[in-house]
Amino acid sequence: MTPPTHARTRIKICGITNHEDAQAAVDHGADAIGFIFVEDTPRYIDPQEAAAIMFELPPMVSAVGVVQVTDIDEFCTIEQICPAHTFQLHGKEPLELVKQCGPGVIKAFKYEEVTIQSQLNRWEKVEEIDALLLDGSDGGQGQSFDWTKLAPLIKDYPKKIIIAGGLDASNVGEVIQTLRPYAIDVSTGVESEPGIKDHTKIAALCAAVRAADASN
Repeated sequence: MTPPTHARTRIKICGITNHEDAQAAVDHGADAIGFIFVEDTPRYIDPQEAAAIMFELPPMVSAVGVVQVTDIDEFCTIEQICPAHTFQLHGKEPLELVKQCGPGVIKAFKYEEVTIQSQLNRWEKVEEIDALLLDGSDGGQGQSFDWTKLAPLIKDYPKKIIIAGGLDASNVGEVIQTLRPYAIDVSTGVESEPGIKDHTKIAALCAAVRAADASN
C-alpha cells in the first residue's frame, strides 16, 4: 500500500516552554508545537503550564504531548491535565502500553541501521499508531542519521513518517528531497539555548521547508 501523496511537509516545533515561542512558531507557519512532559530534561514543561499555552493556539494548529510513560495510569494523568491533540510516545513503551495509549498516537524511536527494519515491521500493523517518528538519538540531542539508508525502507511504508534529529534550515531541504516525509520535527535546530527558541531560526526553518516543498 502506497501512502497518499501530500502537497507539503508538516512542521512541528518541539520543546516549547513559553507563550512567546509558541506564538513565533504559529506566526511562521508551524503546523504543530510540541510539549515535553519528561521530567529532568532541559525542555520539560509542567502539563498545567502547557495546557494554558495550548488553549491559546489558533484553529488548525495542533499541540503534541511528548511522553515517556511506564503505565497507562501515568499517561492518563498527563492527558487529563493537558489534553493535547496528539501524544508522542518517546520511550521504550511495550506494545500493549502503546495500544492502551491510542488511538492516534505517534511512536518515536531512535534510528539504528541494525534494527530499523525490525522496528518498522513491529509497528506497521499497530492500528493505534498514526505515525512513526524516527530520531537520530533518544530525543533532544540534535543528532542526525544517514537519511539515504532509510529512503528505500519507507518508500511504500503505509504509516506516516516524521523525521527528527539534527535538523535546521541548512539541511531540512535535503531530508525532504531524500525522504519526502509527512512531517519534520525540530527542537535544538531552532534554539538559542535548551528550551528557549530563536525566532529567527524558526522563520528560516519554515521558509526552507516551504522552498523544498515547492521544488518537489
